[in-house]
Amino acid sequence: MIHAENIGRIHSYESCGTVDGPGLRFVVFMQGCPLRCKFCHNPDSWLASGGRAVTVGEVLTEILKYRSYMQFSGGGVTISGGEPLMQSGFVSELLCECQMYGIHTAVDTSGCIFTEAAHKVYDHTDLVLLDIKSIRDDVFLNLTGREIHNTLKTANYLAEQHKPLWIRHVLVPGITGAPDALEELASYCKSLGNVELVELLPFHKTGEYKWTELNLNYELIDTDPPSQENIQTAIKIFEDHGLKVRC
Repeated sequence: MIHAENIGRIHSYESCGTVDGPGLRFVVFMQGCPLRCKFCHNPDSWLASGGRAVTVGEVLTEILKYRSYMQFSGGGVTISGGEPLMQSGFVSELLCECQMYGIHTAVDTSGCIFTEAAHKVYDHTDLVLLDIKSIRDDVFLNLTGREIHNTLKTANYLAEQHKPLWIRHVLVPGITGAPDALEELASYCKSLGNVELVELLPFHKTGEYKWTELNLNYELIDTDPPSQENIQTAIKIFEDHGLKVRC
């Protein structure tokens, strides 16, 4: 009988995700995010008061329905968002419960929250997917509305803890795709020593309609996805630094 009563707010579930960590994943999208990324495809997840309230027990009950699929595929549970570390207590308890059932755990975070409560989440996390929007302070601030400091502090902390780390980076033409900026990011990733994979995510506009529905100004409306040449150039930069890359 599951009695985990800690309450959180979630945006949605994905029962058989294939892009948020290894194997088949049950993905929990948490509600609330302090960043305002210009390329966000879920701006409806920003407000902490949105979504719906659930207990850890309720979420765990849903997860356990797919336990055999996750174990057969080498998958597990990924907590994403929004920004999951806005609800660190809830996420920490949920991941702890998952690990008690032998389920692999991952957290997809921007690293923008650097607190003791966030560190406790990492204690119950087998893999961290860290979204680095840009390695450059001014670009990061322009893209997200926040400064980069906590993201880098998080990356360095996870390196010190030898926590398995996947770096995620969105390729936005004219903003994050410059070769010199990618060289800088690749060099930083290599220096951490615990980066198992770099995921390069080509910019897309599939979430643009949500901005319209929410009466938000979508500034990237005239930005096109990166070309195949741009993507291949980016991949080579990271591979030349000895990093495994997936796009």
